Amino acid sequence: AATDAVRHNFGSFWTARPTQDVVPDLSAMTAFGLFVALCVSQTGSLFSADAWNNVTFTAGEVKNPQRNLPISLALGTGVVILLYLLCNVIYLNVLPLDGSPNGATVLARGIKYATEDRVATAAFAQMGLGQGLMAIAIMISSFGCNNGLILSGARVYYAMAKDGLFFRSVAKLHPTYKTPYVSLMVQMVWTCILCISGSYGQLLDYIVFAVLVFYILTIAGVFILRRTRPNVDRPYRAIGYPVLPAIYIVMALFIDVVLLRYKPQFTWPGLIIVLLGIPVYFLWTRRSVASAP
Repeated sequence: AATDAVRHNFGSFWTARPTQDVVPDLSAMTAFGLFVALCVSQTGSLFSADAWNNVTFTAGEVKNPQRNLPISLALGTGVVILLYLLCNVIYLNVLPLDGSPNGATVLARGIKYATEDRVATAAFAQMGLGQGLMAIAIMISSFGCNNGLILSGARVYYAMAKDGLFFRSVAKLHPTYKTPYVSLMVQMVWTCILCISGSYGQLLDYIVFAVLVFYILTIAGVFILRRTRPNVDRPYRAIGYPVLPAIYIVMALFIDVVLLRYKPQFTWPGLIIVLLGIPVYFLWTRRSVASAP
């Protein structure tokens, strides 16, 4: 079966395969359609890599952050990219890319029609490893990821509250454990609201769009600060500046525009929430200044 999958996937490597339209009247066989398809399909992979920068939230508690943070970011991102590439190599060697939606077996459905788009589970089943093992692996991965996201994310709201940009109670630390327990509770409530607001796939589109907006703003800030504060001490180097940051901004903007155009039901609400943050920020800033001694 593995030989059949390899022959199917790599036997006619340069031959174009039949594709479905990305959206009505937009074929992935055209250059623009292929580019749009790549952008839309990036939501899952971008979400999976989104936590790459969360270690920076704890920079104030890291020893020698000028050295250790860049190393942590490079190693974490590199390992994730390598693992995902290796996983896709396994999928393509075990399952055929095409298949039938009514296939009676995992092999007959292939990657394209894997049950509920669970390609990894289908690959495990085809290798005879069982779906239970995949479920255990997913749970271990999810618990580990959530541990980092929960602990690092709460630090952001805590820091905002300390700077007078969020409810001051969120800046409270637990009297015994010295953890931002109020911030953790606020994060829990907001997470529960998000979980019941849509399906997993919908939340991916919703979150990735908003995340890219903030990445664009953050990287644009590098250009602005280099111009407005040229003499400020900069302990971190922006490798490839200004070319690499500029390329990232252009590519991220294109993905966001494509998502706004072709998945508007999930991305426009995200944009509205982000824009609402602007007046809220100025109102909170004025409130903080007014209450200052």
